[in-house]
Amino acid sequence: MAEVPSDVLERFAWYAREMSALTVMFHSRVAEHMGLSATDEKCLDLAMRADGALTAGRIAELSGLSTGAVTGVIDRLERAGYVRRVRDPHDRRKVLVEVTPQNAEKFAHLFEGALASVEEVLSGFTPAEIEVLERYNKASIDVFRARMFKG
Repeated sequence: MAEVPSDVLERFAWYAREMSALTVMFHSRVAEHMGLSATDEKCLDLAMRADGALTAGRIAELSGLSTGAVTGVIDRLERAGYVRRVRDPHDRRKVLVEVTPQNAEKFAHLFEGALASVEEVLSGFTPAEIEVLERYNKASIDVFRARMFKG
């Protein structure tokens, strides 16, 4: 691995913190419009991006929350009508959490501006530059996720 000059590290740390702050504020606003807490909205987002229904344990793994905290999140999301608990068709002892489709579509407009922003930014880069950006983002996600869920 190449050594990263301190000025580069400092700049990228600033970019990461600034993007993190903006992302948290964006999702807090989305959550408020949906009548949810930011944590509940992000757990809903995880469930929406999954390939089908999830167990509470899987939501806990993906979010880094305790299973007890996830139970509370699911209770609140279910009361608000965003998810429902269903029996696993392959193992009736298991309960799965599935997103109710009508609510997923109801709030899609809240994310249109974010998608337009990504498109606006990416339109200023060449395909080769986009490959580098994608490699950087994937590596950042993988390393951050591994450190966040370590031990």
